[in-house]
Amino acid sequence: MFEKLEEIYKKYLELTKLISDPDVIADQNTWRKYMKEQASMKDVVDKYLEYKNIEKNMNEAKEMMDDPDLKDIANEEYYSLKEKLPQIEEELKILLLPKDENDDSNVIIEIRAGAGGEEAALFAYNLYRMYTMYAELKKWQVEVMDMNETEIGGIKEISFMIKGKGAYSRLKFESGVHRVQRVPETEASGRIHTSTATVAVLPEVEDVEVDINPNDLRIDTYRSSGAGGQHVNKTSSAIRITHIPSGIVVACQNERSQLQNKETAMKMLRAKLYEKEVEERDKEIINKRRLQVGSGARSEKIRTYNYPQSRVTDHRINYTIYQLESFMNGNLDEMIDALITADRADRLKEGNI
Repeated sequence: MFEKLEEIYKKYLELTKLISDPDVIADQNTWRKYMKEQASMKDVVDKYLEYKNIEKNMNEAKEMMDDPDLKDIANEEYYSLKEKLPQIEEELKILLLPKDENDDSNVIIEIRAGAGGEEAALFAYNLYRMYTMYAELKKWQVEVMDMNETEIGGIKEISFMIKGKGAYSRLKFESGVHRVQRVPETEASGRIHTSTATVAVLPEVEDVEVDINPNDLRIDTYRSSGAGGQHVNKTSSAIRITHIPSGIVVACQNERSQLQNKETAMKMLRAKLYEKEVEERDKEIINKRRLQVGSGARSEKIRTYNYPQSRVTDHRINYTIYQLESFMNGNLDEMIDALITADRADRLKEGNI
């Protein structure tokens, strides 16, 4: 590990010189590339320098132990510093874990009602509200891309984008099947029902990351509609795009113009094609994961929301929070932090440094 850290430090110093070079500054593209690369190393380098500084002070304290007058002070200083090293070593291991290149990206979230009929659609709405309230707490923006509502306020399916730095890093572990256990408002006998909704979280990707051949697309236009099929737009502004080779279909009807809907639908298509490409590339790696916290398998039951017990349990890490109402109001950080910690621990055990 320390050989790798020394290599990173040397590269950091080299980049520091390069970004001050007038010839490099004159080439703005190269300069920005070096600046970005150097910035990505800063946290590791700062922590490594902290480690080296503690080692240096420990060596100085050890030398002072030979002086009878300073022996007690030096001894205390040496062991006080020594206690800090294991914690910094662990922090360095975490900093050296490969970073997800999409962590700073905006996210596209899709929620679909699963088993449970109208109750599942109401639960899908609850999940949408939960994520939008979380976004509000984080000062992120939410844009609805496409929505299919039911008559009594549920959602059959919805696609929306959350815009904010680090949105994907915080929400990427939400993909999977979410299960609710509660007494539906429509249930006269008071029996607890179990319903499900599926969540998919995709990073927004740039045009250059996914190559789409226009000849592979079938684009249909139709009229936007609300719950019950009532027309909310008299013009055919809604867009449905089918990517013929993969069979992926995306739709958008929430923007005012056909052009805006097309642009939004293309964002969704790029995200889905990127997800498909990554899944195929990382299939073998994902299958080896012990916890599979980060696999995002849509068929995997990841979490249960139990209303009678005011309990939410994430089954991947066996973590339970007994504050369901607060959780549904967007206070997700405790669970998300636990998932991130478990994922890091999983990767550290794999020796993925």
